Amino acid sequence: MINKILVVAAHPDDEVIGCGGTLIRHDNKGDEIFIIFMTNGEGSRKNTRIKNRLKSAKTVCKYLGVKELFFLNFPDNAMDTIPLLKIVKKLESIIKRIGPNIIYTHHYGDLNIDHKIVNQAVLTATRPEPGNTVKNIFSFEINSSTEWNFANRSIFNPTYFTDITGQIEKKKELLDIYIDEMRQKTHSRSKESIINLSKIRSKIVGSKHVESFEVLRYIEP
Repeated sequence: MINKILVVAAHPDDEVIGCGGTLIRHDNKGDEIFIIFMTNGEGSRKNTRIKNRLKSAKTVCKYLGVKELFFLNFPDNAMDTIPLLKIVKKLESIIKRIGPNIIYTHHYGDLNIDHKIVNQAVLTATRPEPGNTVKNIFSFEINSSTEWNFANRSIFNPTYFTDITGQIEKKKELLDIYIDEMRQKTHSRSKESIINLSKIRSKIVGSKHVESFEVLRYIEP
């Protein structure tokens, strides 16, 4: 069976940090991958930064064999200024057109406001109504956002794991494409920290490298 995979990410690079290895696995299986970027991830930065980040996103998507890529261009780090209904309607129209059965998106408890709103919008846009194609929804963690919300009452609790031991080197290559977004080694959002997180999470399930998810919806096929 060929799956239709949709990633709904707030910013370009979230897709690689959160589920890059998993997407490589889907591509290797012949699944169809679609990605929605809700913002450009750069806010009020210079146009050159925006262009470079979008270029990196397109390069990553080409590497992953993404069938279709969407840029919705909501305001970066200000999605809370947009009515939720407007965001949901845009998502609904895309989801209805492509008919994904698996969605990967952000964790609701992230510190970043865009991540929170994207999670809420995805769940609203995929309400389990008749004709809805979405069977599985998984939320991923993002370094320096998921674990930095110290006052969070909804801590990320991984319950689903993808073994990416065989994909870890390719994930590193994808992170290198977003090199401008990576921080210094001691920072949570550095390439080293992202890879180390896959090692730490792997100890939960006895592997070498994993990507971890919370199951938001799972319907046995």
